[in-house]
Amino acid sequence: MRNRVVMAPMTRSRADNPGAVPNDLMVTYYDQRASAGLIVTEGTYVNREAAGYINVPGIYTPEQVAGWQKITSAQHQLGGKMFVQLWHVGRMSHPDLLDGALPLAPSALNPHEKVYTPTGFKDTVTPRAMTLEEIKYTVADFATAAKNALAAGFDGMEVHAANGYLFQQFFNGTSNHRTDAYGGSIENHARILFDVLDAIKAAGVDLGKVGVRLNPSLEGPFGTKMDEQTIPTFDYIVKRLNDYNLAYLHLCEPFTDVSKVPFAEPHIAKHYRPMYQGTLIINAGMTQEKGNQVIADGDADLVAFGTLFISNPDLVERFAQNAPLAPSDKDTYYVPGAKGYTDYPKLNA
Repeated sequence: MRNRVVMAPMTRSRADNPGAVPNDLMVTYYDQRASAGLIVTEGTYVNREAAGYINVPGIYTPEQVAGWQKITSAQHQLGGKMFVQLWHVGRMSHPDLLDGALPLAPSALNPHEKVYTPTGFKDTVTPRAMTLEEIKYTVADFATAAKNALAAGFDGMEVHAANGYLFQQFFNGTSNHRTDAYGGSIENHARILFDVLDAIKAAGVDLGKVGVRLNPSLEGPFGTKMDEQTIPTFDYIVKRLNDYNLAYLHLCEPFTDVSKVPFAEPHIAKHYRPMYQGTLIINAGMTQEKGNQVIADGDADLVAFGTLFISNPDLVERFAQNAPLAPSDKDTYYVPGAKGYTDYPKLNA
């Protein structure tokens, strides 16, 4: 990699077409940011049931794969490296996004959050607990999505097992009340992630092209609550991931202040660096100064930046020159069109 700066995955909701197909506007957006050492795309749905937000692209139809091929081809011409983030939101969805069906989740527990639907924000509903057969085909769909990612020209893929979505719903006891092989013990709570990694490998995908994203001390967002088993579960996951020879492990520092939250670990990079032997990416609330300190302390190998990349497409160059950073317009984060997406100027513009 040409630098240690990673563009973090960020939902931008620009695939505003009936087939959730990546489009030419997205080609431009990612091209503008190609100087990053690695780009991880926005979360990308592995099947129709994975959807939880409008205008988010998928990677489960031939048309979607062809749309991504345009993006990866352009990226590689610019010397960029790109992983696609494979996503299933679980209970963080709504029947309006699922052709009237209930969202699937580990257990029938409502997160009591809001979901952005085609007609605006709506309250989440009580999801349907996945059957063993539904877990099995969801695992298979992740493996198919991984193969599709390679067909689309990606350098690799990241399994989104963070931020209160499907995998984290399985990991946490407050959202997983199952009594079968996917609930109860730490090993059972973590099982679905390793099922997916094993299925991806069995599908012929080199796990050296696969990353995993985790958010161990998530408390609050998307109905996520920690308990006494949460951090031990993530400790088990991280230690076991050493056996998989992944491209990287992508960890998030806490999104909120957890210093007074029972059971939380407030210093994720420092806690997990000694446990994980492979390449480690750290994300959440990073600045150039914080990122440099993380690298200097040996707490991570790469640093991922999210919102700074929205308004600073040439973030790497700005860091190199210690140039001022432009602010972003939050009102345009998730709306269709070029405004607030591809119209942020570079320094040399």
